[in-house]
Amino acid sequence: MAPKTTNLAILFADVSGSTKLFETLGDATARVKVADCLDTLTTVTKEHNGTVIKTIGDEIMCTFASADEAAAASCGMHEALQEDVTEGGFGDGIITLAIRVGFHYGPALLEAGDVFGDAVNVAARMAAQAKAGQIITTQATIDLLSPLMRASSRFVDRAPIKGKKEEIEIYEIIWQEEDITRMATGLLVEEKTPAVKLKISYSNKEMVIDKDRPGLVIGRSQQCDLPINEKLASRQHVRIELRRDKFFIIDQSTNGTHVQIDNDEVAFLRREEMLLAGRGKISLGRGFDENPSEIITFLHEL
Repeated sequence: MAPKTTNLAILFADVSGSTKLFETLGDATARVKVADCLDTLTTVTKEHNGTVIKTIGDEIMCTFASADEAAAASCGMHEALQEDVTEGGFGDGIITLAIRVGFHYGPALLEAGDVFGDAVNVAARMAAQAKAGQIITTQATIDLLSPLMRASSRFVDRAPIKGKKEEIEIYEIIWQEEDITRMATGLLVEEKTPAVKLKISYSNKEMVIDKDRPGLVIGRSQQCDLPINEKLASRQHVRIELRRDKFFIIDQSTNGTHVQIDNDEVAFLRREEMLLAGRGKISLGRGFDENPSEIITFLHEL
C-alpha cells in the first residue's frame, strides 16, 4: 500500500521519573507499574478517538484527527494519573507517577501502521521540552484549538527545532481544572487581589515585573530585556515571569543559575524553575562562592 500523507495531531507522553521508580521498587514491580500507566494512557487515547501507534519503553505515541481531541486527551491523561501514587520502599515515602506530554498538529506520512514526517519530529521536540505534569505544544497547534481550550494556554518560550531555520513559539496547556477555570476569560468573576511587583536590579538598571509587564528575559545577548555582562551566561539565560500573582524564575541555560532568597541556602537551577519571594540575589552561570561581580538582585513587593 502506498504511503498516505494527511494532517494529524501527533502526541507523545512518557513517564517522568521512571529511573527512580525502578531504583526504588525494583525492576519487576516498576515494569508492572509503568505497564499499568501505559494501559491507562491507551484507554484515554481511545476515549478521545485517538489511535495508539506504538509504545517505546515508558513512552506512548498516538495520533488524533484534530488538535482539540489531542489537547483533551492530554488533559485526560494527566487527570487519570493525578491520584495514582506508588508507595516507596526503605523510607522513601510516596512516589507520584507523572507524565510529560507534547503534541503538534501538521502533515504526517502514514505507512505500515507507523507515522513519519515533520509533524512527528516537532511533536517529539515538544515532549522533550515538557516537564513532569506539563502539556507542551506549538503556536500553530494552539491556533487550531477551540476558544475554550485556547484560553487555557500560555506562552512558554521559543525553541529551536532540528531542520528548521527559525525557532518556533511553544505553549503550555494548563490542565488542572481550577487553573483552566480561572484562565478562561469570562468564566469566573475576577478576584480582587493586591497588586504585586518584583523589582529586578542590576548594575545601574532597575526593572519591574507586574501585571503590566508580566515577564522578562535576562542573558548575555543585547536582545534580552536585561543584558548581563557575564561570560558564563547563556544568550537568553533565564526568564522571570508573573503567574497568578507569584513570580517564577525559569532557567534555560547551559551553565545553570544560582539563586539565594534572604539568607537561605543557595539553590542551583538547570532547566528548572523556582518561586521567587522576599528579597534575594541571582548569579548566572557562576556560583556565589566564586565571588561573581555580575549580581542581579530582586525584591518582591505587595
